[in-house]
Amino acid sequence: MSLVALIDYGSGNLRSAEKALARAAQERGLDREIVVTPDPAIAAKAERIVLPGVGAFADCMGGLTRLPGMVEALREAVLVRRVPFLGICVGMQLTASVGREFGDHKGLNWIGGEVVRMTPSDPDLKIPHMGWNDLRILKPHPVFAGIETGAHAYFVHSFVFKPADHSHLLATTEYGGAVPAAIGRDNIVGTQFHPEKSQATGLTLLGNFLGWTP
Repeated sequence: MSLVALIDYGSGNLRSAEKALARAAQERGLDREIVVTPDPAIAAKAERIVLPGVGAFADCMGGLTRLPGMVEALREAVLVRRVPFLGICVGMQLTASVGREFGDHKGLNWIGGEVVRMTPSDPDLKIPHMGWNDLRILKPHPVFAGIETGAHAYFVHSFVFKPADHSHLLATTEYGGAVPAAIGRDNIVGTQFHPEKSQATGLTLLGNFLGWTP
């Protein structure tokens, strides 16, 4: 059985993410053990890692760094062992170089770029961006197999990840202009939307992630 570590650092809808991952594994017939954990030792030996996140960038980064050894364990697993990694919402944003919410705050710096406030062209559009939106798939990726442009996904956010290298942008959505919806490089992928709340689209993505071998 392959171990999937869902990192518990005090931020994120862990129960719904755990249930969605377990369902996706079952539907694909994949032998995966989903473990919700704050333990860096478990993260260090995991064969896949999921990092959720809800709230402000600095608070989430602070929660992660307050777990002794967790940032180092994640870096070793993701950057050295190159295990498949999925960041969700702020969990994706934390892979950036810097977050600019309430000041500038260092991220994990796994994918160059910055997290900035949304600035829709239509001033009547409300922030946070909340609800269902269509995805626009920009380039093929194994984690998006079977997900086409027009697929619906659920968003709740006020900030967006702008990667320094445009080739790391996998998908966008429209909300007063193009909004980054998914980023990725190598063994790292992240979604601004919540796959655990995105019904068929989300289960497809999670199933793809659980079977992905970068």
